[in-house]
Amino acid sequence: MNFVRSFIGRKLLVAAATAMLCAPALAQSTMKLSSATINDVQHEWQKVFAEEMSNRAGDAVKVEIYPASQLGAIPRMTEGVLLGTIEAFTTPTSFVTGVDPRFQAFDVPGLFHDADEVRAVIHNPEFRDHLETLFLDKGVRIIGAIYNSPMLMLTSEPVTELAGVDGLKIRTFASPLQQEPMKAIGAIPTPLALSEVVPQLQSGGIDGLLAGMPILTAFKFYDTAQHVTDLNFSHLVSITLVNEAWFQSQTPEVREAIRAAGRAAEEAVFDWGVANVERANKAWIDAGGKIHNLPDAEQSSMMDTFADVGAKTIADQADVVAEYDRIVGVLDAHRSK
Repeated sequence: MNFVRSFIGRKLLVAAATAMLCAPALAQSTMKLSSATINDVQHEWQKVFAEEMSNRAGDAVKVEIYPASQLGAIPRMTEGVLLGTIEAFTTPTSFVTGVDPRFQAFDVPGLFHDADEVRAVIHNPEFRDHLETLFLDKGVRIIGAIYNSPMLMLTSEPVTELAGVDGLKIRTFASPLQQEPMKAIGAIPTPLALSEVVPQLQSGGIDGLLAGMPILTAFKFYDTAQHVTDLNFSHLVSITLVNEAWFQSQTPEVREAIRAAGRAAEEAVFDWGVANVERANKAWIDAGGKIHNLPDAEQSSMMDTFADVGAKTIADQADVVAEYDRIVGVLDAHRSK
C-alpha cells in the first residue's frame, strides 16, 4: 500500500512538473506611448519612462514609443487612448480640454510665472495624487505630469506691438483659454493639428501659431517663418494619459510599476526640459530666427486683458474654477515661503 501511494505520488509530481514546463508563459503586455512631438521633453519623458519600466517590471510590459504623430493626428490619438487602441498618449493639457473641461485649469493666462512654479504644483505630492485620478470618470489616468515650455507666438512677419496681431489667423490649441485671449487682442484663432501647420503657413491659410520653442525648433519651423513673439502669458503643462481599463487589466505589481515609473520620469526630466527651452531658444537664433518682446506697457495691458478674459471664460464652469483654485492654493503656499 505504501509502495502504491509512493508510486502514485511520484507520478503526480512528474505530471505537475511536466505541466509547468509545457504551460505557456504569461503573455507580455504591450504599452504603446504616443505623442505629436519628437526630441522634446514629452519624448524625453517617454524614453525615461521606458527605462524605468524595464527596471521595475522587467519583461512583463513591452513599452513602444511612437513620437511625431506616428499613430495619427492629435484627435486620433486622443480617441485612441479613450477607446484603448492606444495605451498611453502624452500631450499638452490644452489639446484634451474636449475630453474634460477641467484640463483648462492649467491654461488660465498668468497662472504660472515661471517653470519653478509649474514644478511646485505638479510635483506637490498631495496635488499629484489628486491629479492622477481626477479624470478616471473619463476612462483615463494621469501617469505623467511634465513641465513643457513657455507659450510663444510664431508669425511670418515680425510682431513687436499688439497692433500687429490684429487680423492675424493664429493656430491655437482647442482650449478656449487660448482662443478667447487671441480674440481679445484681435487675432483670429484657428485650431489645427500640428501636422497641418506647415502647409497652412506656406499657403497663407494661417499667419502664425502658438507653440513652445522646443516644438518650433524640433520641427524646423524657422524654414517657414522666422519671427517669434514672447507673449509670456502661459506655460504649457503636458500630461501622459493611460487608458484606465488597460491599466486595471495589469497585475498589481505592473500597475504599481507604471505609477512609480511615471513619477520618477517626470522628476527626472524637469531640469532637462528647462535646459531644453534654453537650447531651443539658442537653436532658433542660430538658424536665423528672431525673438521679439512687446513693450512693457503693452505687455502689462495685454496681461490685464488676458486675466479678465480668462476669469470670464471659466466663470460659469464650477468644476474648472475648483481645479483652478486648487492650483492657486498650491502656488500661494509656494510663493509665501
